[in-house]
Amino acid sequence: MNEWEWQLLEDKKPIDALCIDGTNVKQGSRVRLRPKPRGDIMDIALAEKTAVIEGIEQDYEGKVHVCVVVDDDPGRDIGLMRQPGHRFFFDAEEVEPLGEELDDTVIENSRPRILVAGIGNIFLGDDAFGVEVARRLSARELPRGVRVTDFGIRGYDLAYALLDGYETTILIDACPRGEPAGTLYVIEPDLENLGGPEEGALEAHSMNPLNVLRLARSMGGGLKRILLVGCEPETLGPEEGQMGLSRPIEAAVDEAVTLVEALLGKILSGDDSSSTISDVK
Repeated sequence: MNEWEWQLLEDKKPIDALCIDGTNVKQGSRVRLRPKPRGDIMDIALAEKTAVIEGIEQDYEGKVHVCVVVDDDPGRDIGLMRQPGHRFFFDAEEVEPLGEELDDTVIENSRPRILVAGIGNIFLGDDAFGVEVARRLSARELPRGVRVTDFGIRGYDLAYALLDGYETTILIDACPRGEPAGTLYVIEPDLENLGGPEEGALEAHSMNPLNVLRLARSMGGGLKRILLVGCEPETLGPEEGQMGLSRPIEAAVDEAVTLVEALLGKILSGDDSSSTISDVK
């Protein structure tokens, strides 16, 4: 999707409700799936199943799609968290309203409250720190309401993810501050003094977290709390690039995983009053 198509999507007004066969449906409405006979294997598998509407969305051409989560999907909780693979899109005429509503709080409580975003370039030595921490966190059992994603250098993807209204976003990145290599930091940036998007454009082969935050805000994102878990790098490699972390940074990755898990526990328990820069030696 190009930039023009993204802009068209941004211009579309959200759809709160839709009338199908004389019945108004919305997020939380239950439906029966009756896909058109196109021969698609997923349509055949999902035909006649019951589902709950997770959202009603428009594409850039203005076509309306009903996004559903299937009742008997073992991963339905993941679908309610808006994760790929467990959300399915149908035309309005392909769903039959059942006249039942799922409590809105069920959907709301299933949405991720916290985004953990690993960022960095794996071809620039220790800049891959955030990517590796995110990879290891993804393999661990984390509390409900936490989404972990390796964004790499995909600044635009991260900016759009920040528009989803997370209560807290934890960015994980290499962070040079002049301390010994491997030093971990927890930094809470001042969101009131980010500056405007004109102060730094996104680049194709790197990601500047401040520029991403500026872009997200310029697109109407109501940024809430942002934390940066940073690591002092030893090397970003030679000009021609370098794969792999240095020894001090490799040793710091497991410490960072433990640190992020501790932060998640404090945030989710409400016992997280710290708002200042802290260094973890």
